[in-house]
Amino acid sequence: MKQDSKEVFQAYLWGQILLFSLLGASLAFFLAHRNLQTHWSLPELRLVIQTAVALAGIIVALLAGIRFTVEGRRLDLLLCTGFLVASVSTFAFSIGPVLGGESLHRPEAWAGIGGRFFAWILIAAAPFARGRSKWGQRILGNACIAACVVLLLLWVTFHSLGGNLPSLAPNGGSESPLFLAGVLSAQALLTLLAVVGFGLRFREKGEDLDRWLGLGSTLMLFASLHYLFTPLLSSDYVSQGDFLRVIAYGVLMVGAWRAIRFAEFGRAVAEERARVAREIHDGLAQYLFAVATHATMLETAEGAAREETIANLKEATTAAQQEARFAVLALSSASGNAPFDAALRRYIDFLTADGELEVELEIDPTVWLAPDEQIEVFRIVQEGLGNVRKHANATCAEVMIGERIDGERFVSIHDDGEGFDGQNTAAGQGLKNIRSRAKSIEGGFTLTSKPGLGTALEVVLRA
Repeated sequence: MKQDSKEVFQAYLWGQILLFSLLGASLAFFLAHRNLQTHWSLPELRLVIQTAVALAGIIVALLAGIRFTVEGRRLDLLLCTGFLVASVSTFAFSIGPVLGGESLHRPEAWAGIGGRFFAWILIAAAPFARGRSKWGQRILGNACIAACVVLLLLWVTFHSLGGNLPSLAPNGGSESPLFLAGVLSAQALLTLLAVVGFGLRFREKGEDLDRWLGLGSTLMLFASLHYLFTPLLSSDYVSQGDFLRVIAYGVLMVGAWRAIRFAEFGRAVAEERARVAREIHDGLAQYLFAVATHATMLETAEGAAREETIANLKEATTAAQQEARFAVLALSSASGNAPFDAALRRYIDFLTADGELEVELEIDPTVWLAPDEQIEVFRIVQEGLGNVRKHANATCAEVMIGERIDGERFVSIHDDGEGFDGQNTAAGQGLKNIRSRAKSIEGGFTLTSKPGLGTALEVVLRA
């Protein structure tokens, strides 16, 4: 592990030790003082807590499912399915049966316990899952359907057993019934396994989500221990375990949301790196290749050929320097380090410094361009005016960036050059580049040109 990663993991480990100490001391205090009240008869509050936990579980499942569709990791598949099972079982077996004011019957209570136990089997297995799934959304849908089928089978099984099921309430004492104690102990072991698994995964990969999942699992572990050692009298009561579950799901929601945000940020960084790479490849790299080619030719050239090669080398070097300036202007405007209109005006100043072309630039100050649009619009204008200088024999060009009455944003370039017949003249590489750049920002591209009447191109930006 790198030094920074070690320090982050040590901070997480100390946080877990502190959390274990506080929660363990709290549990030990209530166990040492059995006369203290550990549960309260508040059926309405319990219903609210159950609903909040179920909704939070669904949100965590949705966030994990979204990340699975993007990255395809088996970890997210198991998390999505596990939290979906926990939420659906809570709605179906703990909330639904008591909405009419009735008490929770024994089959539904046991089905709820079984559903949550199955959910934590999936969640505890998640940190040990490796690799990615190649089936994508299809396997996610099948997994969710299979989980619902398992819950249905649980409900059918426990309803068929009916009165043969053991009671969930303690008989005159403070201890849980033996079978229930065994189930709660097994669930506590599963949550402990999840704590260890997510801790090891965080130590290995350093992902922020694993840290939050580890913290949430720790809270769920002590919630399970509270249920085990301070059993409820009936489904109308709330206890410390219920409040710990609410806090745990809140922590899990924060972790899942942060993971989604980090995934979006990482994807944006990757897209920006690809865009910068394309800028270098399409622009500066071509000129540097020309410089290298002329430098190689200079080694063997003599006489007039040598003079010509030196002139070409100077020209390629000047073009490379100019392209580097343009690239800096485009990237700085897209990153917010320089205003877009100022960067574009500086480019036009460079372009028209020799007096061969006059360019009129008009930018509507109310038009807002996204960062990806700024850099592509900059390059579209650069490519379009470059075509005007090289091929149109124009003396004047007009560039307009504006917005129509219906809210449609557009970029137009019009020149007074020779024009061409689009049916008989194939589009050059410059026009192909403009079309490609417009498509990359979901824009539409149109070109109008006639011999002797100049050329007008327009890019309509995305809505």
